[in-house]
Amino acid sequence: MKKTLVIAAFCLTFVAGAAFSYVRDWHDLDEVHKHVNEAIREMDRARAANHYDMEGHGAKAVEHLHAAEHELGLAVEAAKKE
Repeated sequence: MKKTLVIAAFCLTFVAGAAFSYVRDWHDLDEVHKHVNEAIREMDRARAANHYDMEGHGAKAVEHLHAAEHELGLAVEAAKKE
């Protein structure tokens, strides 16, 4: 189960990165931002359902997702100003 969650987090991050590489305007960034928020919710549900921390990897994955969400939020705001 631990490997599955780590792989899922990696895949979601990869998908967000791939989507980010095709950005044409701030609307695209906003869509990526929404996907990262969805990934955060999915990780929270998965971690709660498994009742364990996966040796800290689950928490670290969520930490990285929150950092990505924060940066995307800033990028959307900056793109809207341009």
